[in-house]
Amino acid sequence: MSDANRLVYSTDGGRIKTEEAPAPRASGDGIVRLQRQRSGRKGKGVCLITGLDWDDAALQSLASELKKKCGTGGAVKDGVIEIQGDDRDRLKQLLEARGLKVKLAGG
Repeated sequence: MSDANRLVYSTDGGRIKTEEAPAPRASGDGIVRLQRQRSGRKGKGVCLITGLDWDDAALQSLASELKKKCGTGGAVKDGVIEIQGDDRDRLKQLLEARGLKVKLAGG
């Protein structure tokens, strides 16, 4: 057994786990999808924006712009932009103004 595959125990933090590489993001098909979601959010609705193959800095910049235009909060998690509230129509207009092809997905 090689040293790299051996489990190590430390009294400070228990088993030391090896760091795994982050999972690669799924590549999009060129269509930005706007989805409304409530499940698992205690009844609070959010709009999810998926399908953008941009890096984290560009996604963060777009999220900031959208949050300011909608007057709401939000976040970027795992390549998905979350905007609080149900402003899908306004978000669709803002994204189409940037030259993106947008499709409303889900309910």
